[in-house]
Amino acid sequence: PSPKLIVVTFSRKIEDDEYEDLTVNQKWFLAPKLQSRDATKILNQLLKEYDRKLRPDIGIKPTVIDVDIFVNSIGPVSSINMEYTIDIFFAQTWTDDRLRFNSTMKILTLNSNMVGLIWIPDTIFRNSKTAEAHWITTPNQLLRIWNDGKILYTLRYLQPGHRRPSYGYPKEEMIYRWRKNSVEASDQKSWRLYQFDFLGLRNTTEIVESTAGEYVVMTVYFDLSRRMGYFTIQTYIPCILTVVLSWVSFWIKKDATPARTALGITTVLTMTTLSSIARKSLPKVSYVTAMDLFVTVCFLFVFAALMEYAALNYYTCCKKPTCTKKKKSVSLRPKEQEANYSVLNVGPTSAVITINNSMYWQEFEDACVYECLDGKDCQSFFCCYEECRSGLWRKGRIHIDILKLDTYSRVFFPTSFLLFNLVYWVAYLYL
Repeated sequence: PSPKLIVVTFSRKIEDDEYEDLTVNQKWFLAPKLQSRDATKILNQLLKEYDRKLRPDIGIKPTVIDVDIFVNSIGPVSSINMEYTIDIFFAQTWTDDRLRFNSTMKILTLNSNMVGLIWIPDTIFRNSKTAEAHWITTPNQLLRIWNDGKILYTLRYLQPGHRRPSYGYPKEEMIYRWRKNSVEASDQKSWRLYQFDFLGLRNTTEIVESTAGEYVVMTVYFDLSRRMGYFTIQTYIPCILTVVLSWVSFWIKKDATPARTALGITTVLTMTTLSSIARKSLPKVSYVTAMDLFVTVCFLFVFAALMEYAALNYYTCCKKPTCTKKKKSVSLRPKEQEANYSVLNVGPTSAVITINNSMYWQEFEDACVYECLDGKDCQSFFCCYEECRSGLWRKGRIHIDILKLDTYSRVFFPTSFLLFNLVYWVAYLYL
């Protein structure tokens, strides 16, 4: 007889309530409800005699808290108030032997509903002014419990601050420590550091003493570098151009008093305005900043240019004039000619006109006559007029021709300002 193939199949009726539908990666499958029942039984058993008011291993040994931080974003940074805002994922890991369990499940992953039922470290951000936990769409908290009692507690914070100790437990009862590579940062493209560049971060641990005991304080430092673009456009370039503008007066004739005075006063007021604007974007500190130094030096250069013309005008036109500014004529008789000449002390700039046997001495508005008797009326440093260039009184002294003060300034002011900028930028950028 021909052989026969016999197929035996086994089947089992599946109850409708034994499986539930779950969606993972947009694929539907069936998961047993037995694990959820087992997890509920485990939690009920663990919390049956659990006292969340007591820390793990109380009275036996300190509780060790391992800390991790993931920086989601930083910014904006307020340089005026010296504050910043940071968005972080803050994770703490510790071991609580009271939460050990025996089951085929190795990890229980829970949400924020379980957080208030177990003991949580009372970690605080020491220098935080305000803090806000994310609550959209639910509280951003994660709790994982391993079967050996290890607990991972993660939450998301939006707050300024970077120092975190325990509020109530000193180091004898609670110890904080960083895990290896525990501080990480996300991609910086979405960070709002408009005026700064992120250079990196570092973390430290220290012991702080207080009247309540010694506490472990963990600190995270964010190294930022200020970008020069904003301040270069808003402050540095306008200040430099204003200083250069003040030098234009050195090429204007010294007798053009309205033009030179108006230019000097305008540049001084402009520097005052730029200084006020620069201070509004900087913190109010008692020490001198690099910006303060640069603006102050620029203001001194502009003010010195104005004072240069004041000195030039004073020593060239108003140094003991014996002539008057107002035009007038004097009628003299021949017998009084010699006597009146010595009294009026009129020099060769006056004009002598003979009309009807009378002599008229006409003094011009721009004529200033100086007395110079072997340099006695000259200044010890300045040479005011031509007659004072010689004499024994000049020995051992250095004198400057005041009439050439503009010529000196055309060289001195640009050279000194260029040297200042060279020293300033080298020291600021490289030292």
